[in-house]
Amino acid sequence: MTRKIIPVLMSGGAGTRLWPLSRTVRPKQFHRLGGANTLIQDTALRLTGAGFEAPVVICAASQADLAREQLAQVGIAPAAIITEPAPRNTAPASVAVAAYGAQIDPDALMVLLHADNLVADVAALHAAIEAGRPAAEAGEIVLLGLKPTGPSTLYGYIQATGQGAARKVASFVEKPDLETAKRFVADPDYSWNGGMFMFKAGAFLDQARLLAPEVAAAAEAALAGARRSGDLVALGEAFLTAPSIAIDVAVMEKTDRASVVEADIGWADVGNWSALWELSAKTASGDALEGEVIAVETRDCLARTDGPVVVLAGVEDIVVVVENGVVLVTRRDAPGAVRAGVEALKAKGRSDLL
Repeated sequence: MTRKIIPVLMSGGAGTRLWPLSRTVRPKQFHRLGGANTLIQDTALRLTGAGFEAPVVICAASQADLAREQLAQVGIAPAAIITEPAPRNTAPASVAVAAYGAQIDPDALMVLLHADNLVADVAALHAAIEAGRPAAEAGEIVLLGLKPTGPSTLYGYIQATGQGAARKVASFVEKPDLETAKRFVADPDYSWNGGMFMFKAGAFLDQARLLAPEVAAAAEAALAGARRSGDLVALGEAFLTAPSIAIDVAVMEKTDRASVVEADIGWADVGNWSALWELSAKTASGDALEGEVIAVETRDCLARTDGPVVVLAGVEDIVVVVENGVVLVTRRDAPGAVRAGVEALKAKGRSDLL
């Protein structure tokens, strides 16, 4: 009998570059960005059906109720909501999830997806998961290599080698310069690294223990000391002793058990306002507008408001966002400026606005 896959919704991201929409109490995965559902709802719905178990969510302790409520709205009851006492990046979270799965069954197949991404082709996602299943069942950590849509310098790349549906990973390349990105896009051996992967829980945990022992020790101790109630698994304070490190750095760049399958799934991470503008429906003048916005003699702007009227007049390539009493005005081609603005608010002691 074919083993069902346990979907894991990684919901720890803060979405800083989408501030002020994305905030600590309600980051971007809990918002509707161009669709009828929130991002976490759509992520969960992609991984339903006969081949999947109920999902596991890992998120901040303050977001457990929100995650449960939003999934219930689309008819999904998570098998578990694992909560972090504080964010420690993706490696401790991934290892804690693998340890949870291994407690159920060391051979349990798990697929980890970020809860704040868009996927246009769900059938292609399922096909990529099935293509990677044999390698994962053989003990490989299988990454979904995302087909690039252009020479982006915003994402890391995976280089594959060999033949077959699941090819061995030759190297990881962090965000390259533009000329290098152009070369990668033209080479079928390269794909984007979106941090989506699948594995047998026990096999992944073994690699974490070998290659990132401090992370594994902290994550496993946190799970052993977890407070459990219903679907809630609140990781213990030992989680805070884990180094704050990405799973790529801690495990994936070191392991010899990494493979990659091609995943042409229409993926987008909606990581900043410019990316959201790209994905949004637009007026004849290229403006993406939501809420009560009046645009006159404008071009290629994004504006959205949760109440107050916004009037744009005689401007191009800007972003205006009014959300919960805060107004952001920035250039559309300067996504890094939003994060700088968030840091400025922190420096001024205005974390209440974050």
